[in-house]
Amino acid sequence: MNKRVIIVVLALVVLIGGAVGAYAATRPAASPTAQSSNSSNPPAGAPAPSASPTDAAAETDAAASGVYVDYSPTAIADAEGRALLFFHAPWCPQCRSVEADILSEGVPAGVTIIKVDYDSHQDLRQQYGVTLQTTFVEVDSSGAGLQTYVAYDDPHLQAVVDAML
Repeated sequence: MNKRVIIVVLALVVLIGGAVGAYAATRPAASPTAQSSNSSNPPAGAPAPSASPTDAAAETDAAASGVYVDYSPTAIADAEGRALLFFHAPWCPQCRSVEADILSEGVPAGVTIIKVDYDSHQDLRQQYGVTLQTTFVEVDSSGAGLQTYVAYDDPHLQAVVDAML
């Protein structure tokens, strides 16, 4: 009977540990938000974000200063200058590193980086052949893919700029 109790206790510990680990892995990290939050897919239960006056100013001046926006169905058509889709996962350390560079260094002039949630946009991943987070895909105004770069091994904005721009 002691063996049975030990097995049950171990099973409960593993189950609870797995649940805590899954919660920690899926919980968004506390990091600065993108310059624009016009995402069409906010997390379940979250209120829809609204654009601030600085977001609107950044978007209208995209060609001169570059912008970083969340993906929306119109984001590609609305992008001014060169448009790069950034397939980002909040649980990915490399993605967070690239995003930290984008937020601290800013987006190069004439470029719009569109942050696409890697987990919730499987349709876009399939459309552009993306199999790994930290993938950047340059697209034209109609959404056709022009070039691809995976920043997984060198997760820095400068690596993306050197490879794509």
